[in-house]
Amino acid sequence: MAEFFLELFSEEIPARMQEDAAERLYNICNGVCQGLAPKDFKVFYGPRRLAVSVNVAEQKPGQVRVERGPREGTPEIALTKFIEKFNATRAEIVTDNGYFWLNRSEAPIAAVDLISSTLSSALAYFSWPKSMRWGQGGYFTWVRPLRRIICLLDGEVLPITLGPVTASNETEGHRIHGPGPFAVSSAEVWEEKLFEHRVIADQTVRRQKIKDGMAEKAAALNLTVVPDEALLDEVTGLVEWPVPLIGSIDEKFMDLPWEVRELSMKTNQKYFALRDTAGNPAPYFAFVANLEASDGGAAIISGNERVLRARLSDARHFWDLDLKKSLYDFLPKLERITFHAKIGTQSQRAKGIEDLAGTIADLLGADGDEALQAKRAGLLCKADLVTGMVGEFPELQGIMGGYYAEQTFKGPAGPVVGQAIKTHYQPKGPSDAVPTGTVAIAVALADKLDTLTKFLEINEKPTGSGDPYALRRCALGVIRIILENGLRLHLKPLLNYDEALFDFIIERLRVKLRGEGKRFDVLDAVLAAGADDDLVRLMKRVEALGDMLGTEDGKNLHAAYKRAANILKIEDAKDGPHVGMPEGRLLREYEEHALSDKLRPVEKCVVDLLRVEDFETSMQEMASLRPAIDAFFQHVTVNDPTPEIRQNRLRLLARFRDTVNIIADFSKIEG
Repeated sequence: MAEFFLELFSEEIPARMQEDAAERLYNICNGVCQGLAPKDFKVFYGPRRLAVSVNVAEQKPGQVRVERGPREGTPEIALTKFIEKFNATRAEIVTDNGYFWLNRSEAPIAAVDLISSTLSSALAYFSWPKSMRWGQGGYFTWVRPLRRIICLLDGEVLPITLGPVTASNETEGHRIHGPGPFAVSSAEVWEEKLFEHRVIADQTVRRQKIKDGMAEKAAALNLTVVPDEALLDEVTGLVEWPVPLIGSIDEKFMDLPWEVRELSMKTNQKYFALRDTAGNPAPYFAFVANLEASDGGAAIISGNERVLRARLSDARHFWDLDLKKSLYDFLPKLERITFHAKIGTQSQRAKGIEDLAGTIADLLGADGDEALQAKRAGLLCKADLVTGMVGEFPELQGIMGGYYAEQTFKGPAGPVVGQAIKTHYQPKGPSDAVPTGTVAIAVALADKLDTLTKFLEINEKPTGSGDPYALRRCALGVIRIILENGLRLHLKPLLNYDEALFDFIIERLRVKLRGEGKRFDVLDAVLAAGADDDLVRLMKRVEALGDMLGTEDGKNLHAAYKRAANILKIEDAKDGPHVGMPEGRLLREYEEHALSDKLRPVEKCVVDLLRVEDFETSMQEMASLRPAIDAFFQHVTVNDPTPEIRQNRLRLLARFRDTVNIIADFSKIEG
């Protein structure tokens, strides 16, 4: 095996683009090396370089290539195009079994020739979200100016060219600590020499060094770093030689909402927040420099503290300005903000959420104060959209409204209304918590149900993977809030009895179950049996049925149901439907009597148990039919020669099927 190594060295690559670019480079190199049995791929990416190393065979083995062409007798142009497609000659074309065939013996190809002839053209199609042209490179584009290429096979340079750059065996290290080019002969030597020139090439090693270094610095102050995996990934893509440092925050900014302070640090400066032993925000921040300073980083820390003071001073300005007004004072500005051209303004939307929040609070059994607070929070939940702070940091919408509500409402109403506004967008994702408490739940549900109702009224539904208004997430939020809080709500009245909207929410419930590895066919079976729109009741019934189907009795009952349903389908097509009560005088066999006698009490018992929501017992009761139906099929011939006996037995089977369908439509259940 030989080592193929490729490095593309450029000006700074945006951190957000590096991982995807490395994946594309891997795919290109894997394609180029097909036929060379590539293995042991390793991919590197960082601020100024992408690289791949892989072991390949020294040559691509020879082979006989066979491709089927057009039929004999087709126009000559078809054969000509077939020959051109494979760059073949007429001598390589044979006929067999009515077709033209390409039958070509391909000689072995040395790895050096295969890679050299295909890599440049493959890399020419490398795509970036944004790219640029520079110098005299013609039409070649790259994310930033490409400076060097290393392309080695077993240490020897392969003659590839990209735009104005031709491959060599040289690269560069850190701009400050290791300037100037140096030569390498393999991927291992490349990594070692880069480290000597103060570059950690392996992104996983670089990431861990940042994480461990910040944790160590914070621990020295008896602090911990607030975990932020996305920020850690981004910072890993910004530095080649990470040097973690700790800076301090002026005490005068510590009374700002922690979300404001930490979002400003993260968004603008890529700083990490710190916590003390009690979990409270600490007046410090962690960050990562890209060089080792002779003063231990004192000047770098001082400079970053100065920049942060300026940022937080801006935040302080917006905070103080917003607090001069009541949250109600911002409402008139919502009249000038269009939420959607076909739906109306944010002001109109707020009034709709206000009314719906009050309705939901009443349905949840809220007392008078809670219902009033739900309506207040519903009306004001969008008011912070026109505040100075949210204008500067849109990510803080809802959160800032919660803080401002606490200032607007004195006494116990402030925290309740504030919390409801803070959490009304939740859950924003699968790992996000759902709101709790009557007022917060009412407002969050009202916001989501209002959004779903309004958008489906104007026929703005998600299509394929496109969901510009996040309606799928909205529906999933409704489901999670209801189920995780155990809310006994009937959804359809809150959806204006829009069946299409209810079906949309149920479809998201199916997706949720599928994502959790649960059986969504059981959900369909229960819904088909006429289950109502109380999601908590619905899921209890689904879970009980799923548990029953996991037992031997459940599996066999399902199999018997399918057998009965298949027989009825066939016989009903002949002279059905076979409906009505079976007649006792026509029951000939003991097993017929036993099944008929068993169906009566089971049916009544199951109906009674479902009414009181004892789903587990109702499923067990239904499963008790298993021995009787098994015996029936074992000892009774359904298609008896006597017509009236046959018809009576089909009615008995139909009654068995319909009894089982009381708990769920078993025809919807797979397996």
